[in-house]
Amino acid sequence: MTEPGAREPLLVVDDDPGILRALKWSLEGYELLTAQTRTEAIELFRARRPKVVTLDLGLPPAEDEAREGLAALDEILSVAPTTKVIVVSGNDERQHAVEAVGRGAWDFYAKPIDTDILAIIVARAFHVHALEAENRRFRAEDKAHTFGIVTSDAKMLEVCRTIERVAPADVNVLIQGESGTGKELVARGVHDTSERRHGPFVAINCAAIPDTLLESELFGHEKGAFTNANRQVKGKIELASGGTLFLDEIGDMPLALQAKLLRVTQDRVIERIGGRQSIAVDIRIVSATNQDLDQRIQSGQFREDLFYRLNQIGVNLPPLRERGDDVLLVAHHLAERCAIEHRRRKPRFSTAATAALRGHGWPGNIRELENRIRRAVIMGGETIEPADLDFSAAEIAAAAIEGDVLPLRRAREIAEHQALTAALKTVDGNLAAAARLLEISRPTLYNLMRAHGIGPQSRDDYSSDQPPSNVEMKA
Repeated sequence: MTEPGAREPLLVVDDDPGILRALKWSLEGYELLTAQTRTEAIELFRARRPKVVTLDLGLPPAEDEAREGLAALDEILSVAPTTKVIVVSGNDERQHAVEAVGRGAWDFYAKPIDTDILAIIVARAFHVHALEAENRRFRAEDKAHTFGIVTSDAKMLEVCRTIERVAPADVNVLIQGESGTGKELVARGVHDTSERRHGPFVAINCAAIPDTLLESELFGHEKGAFTNANRQVKGKIELASGGTLFLDEIGDMPLALQAKLLRVTQDRVIERIGGRQSIAVDIRIVSATNQDLDQRIQSGQFREDLFYRLNQIGVNLPPLRERGDDVLLVAHHLAERCAIEHRRRKPRFSTAATAALRGHGWPGNIRELENRIRRAVIMGGETIEPADLDFSAAEIAAAAIEGDVLPLRRAREIAEHQALTAALKTVDGNLAAAARLLEISRPTLYNLMRAHGIGPQSRDDYSSDQPPSNVEMKA
């Protein structure tokens, strides 16, 4: 980080000593760092981390080619992707300069160098870098302000504003929404922005625990209350005292327990199973469900009086398919997070992948999106394609049409791979049956499997009718 009042470091990479001398005078407002080779440039860059770099593509030992300069560009951006790299190239290197911009360079300037114009470009690069850094800071503050919810959708932003207003009020909150929409994230947001944030946040899934055990989990029990009750155990409600109790899937709570929970919401007291002493608890209840509680009330499966106690403030989360381009915003956020987690470079999404993300219905909402993104980051390369996201052949074809940039050869490869894996799964790996299903000869099947990296590499490894033990059907 540059000290206040200090000159900003600027890295100039060029093998021409004359150019370096000229730039030293024209760029005297910066701390000029100079390098004549890719190795020198990367060492200086890692040591000083300048925000702006000017880079000649023709570096030794290949001055007449661009490979050293492009390699230097890739290394710089892998270390610090926000760096503004200005490619300086000769007129005959224009195609290489365009390639460099495609790889992430910020701008390019053609030789011969006009030092005054280059100084303006450099100043503008520093200015843009500062603006982007400020924007990232504001976005980070806004992200913290929206409780970790990544969104630009009006409905979700209104949810965030509701949490802001409700959290300090210490009323019970009921969150409704489909599975995977982020109900627990909202519940934690309510807790973390309330006066109870220094107290415990205790969560329990009412659908994940058998009815016979749920009462003990919630209310606790005394020693000897039932067989194997060898010690006193505090329940979740008691443990949440002073903080927030999150009751997930409240719609699945048995009616008998609903009656006991109603007393907790009214009197803020509990009794452990087998106990006779009333225990006061200071809790706020945030509950969540993916079920239609109005319908369950009508069918007699949920108490209406409990509903009103829990639903002092209601929050409805829209499904991902109704959140517009949030699917892309969240996908990029998850890809970045997964890449950091697995120590990989953040991949980019192809146009076809972007179209597939937009077109998918997302029945599993954010949870489904996270699973698909994690798979793509781990299994895919630098560019995420629809197949990396495990979309169906039909969705991939639709994405190719909508994206309108997927090369025919790539589309055919994707379709072939999908057809092969689907056929082999259908017939449990029986190659003869798979060939018949695909209406191709067995030699053609062998060649296709080898081309797509599915199974062994030699025909001799296959039997005629039995599935080979070492066939690996890659997704």
